Amino acid sequence: MQRIYLDNAASAPMDPEVFECMRPHLLAVGNPSSTHAHGREMRVVVETARKNMAARLHCLPSELYFTSGGTEADNTAIYGAVKRFGIKHIVSTQIEHHAVTHPIEHLAAEGVAVTYLGLDERGNISLDELREALATHPRSLVCLMHANNEIGTLLDIEAVGNICKEYDALFLCDTVQTVGHLPLDLSKTHVHYITGAAHKFYGPKGVGFLFVRKGFTIPSLVNGGSQERNLRAGTENVASIAGMAFALDKCCAKMEQKTAYMQDLKQYAMDQLLAHIPGIAFNGETAVGKSNPTVLNIALPVPEDDMLMSGMLIFKLDLEGISVSAGSACSSGATEGSHVLNSLGLPPSRTKNSIRMSFSPLNTQAEIDYCVEKLKQMVLKPVLA
Repeated sequence: MQRIYLDNAASAPMDPEVFECMRPHLLAVGNPSSTHAHGREMRVVVETARKNMAARLHCLPSELYFTSGGTEADNTAIYGAVKRFGIKHIVSTQIEHHAVTHPIEHLAAEGVAVTYLGLDERGNISLDELREALATHPRSLVCLMHANNEIGTLLDIEAVGNICKEYDALFLCDTVQTVGHLPLDLSKTHVHYITGAAHKFYGPKGVGFLFVRKGFTIPSLVNGGSQERNLRAGTENVASIAGMAFALDKCCAKMEQKTAYMQDLKQYAMDQLLAHIPGIAFNGETAVGKSNPTVLNIALPVPEDDMLMSGMLIFKLDLEGISVSAGSACSSGATEGSHVLNSLGLPPSRTKNSIRMSFSPLNTQAEIDYCVEKLKQMVLKPVLA
């Protein structure tokens, strides 16, 4: 039986060349904080990676800090900004990743005011509503993701950044789903913090980064050492950092080609699903320029009372060799369904019967055809019986 992986938004496969880049550093000895020759060699690896990543992101090397992944980076930015700048008000939405929503909920319980912006049924915010919120509460912390990890809807990061600048607000943009896939020039974008995770752009799991704009340094979330210029204690993951930098460099070098391929594959999947499964719909934005080309959220025409079908669909696809998801891998065990879809005002028949396909350059049209055929059999069989 063939195995088809269409859950790249959860974790993309590591590029074999990235592994080869990491191999010598996995075997090397020396702590990058040690002053002897072995330690200095490891420090060179870390700082070379930082310099190369900064060049791709158009920022200063000193503005990049290495973390264990996107969740730690988001937590560090949120808690750090609130503490460092005395933030009393946060602006966000109910469809952010839990790495953002959970810290905000904890801070709200401690007395920080939170404004959740309204959303249309495709997951778009109102820029006018953002402006109104900041006019009432200037010097807020704005936490909005660049591309939603479940529905793919893109944020106009430039417009949001300009509004934040107008009201002296701090802007954290979770770019975990877009780093390495979409252009990002931090020298021209008014954002104070961004976050990334290597395994989303074909690097190793368990390593990520936090960008902190010069002049907006925050206190450490993890204490116990002076690593990462006192922002993140703990010995750096040298091999994974090297692999992350290599993966980002390769993605950026071939970004236009890879993005175009995934956009075409996404459009092909949409066309085939519409052609073969009557009543199918898509959640979030799908238009080019408004949606992440790597993500497609599919609402299947399953009767609202057919809960067995809804609950078993992912399992049935897995038995057919197809790996997709119902949403974020970080909440895949939740019984209440996707917090993203539940926040869009969609009917239960849509929020409870949706799956997410997410693509990589390794996927093919033949794989899409196989997946569409299996979905057709599962969804239409009860109707035709």
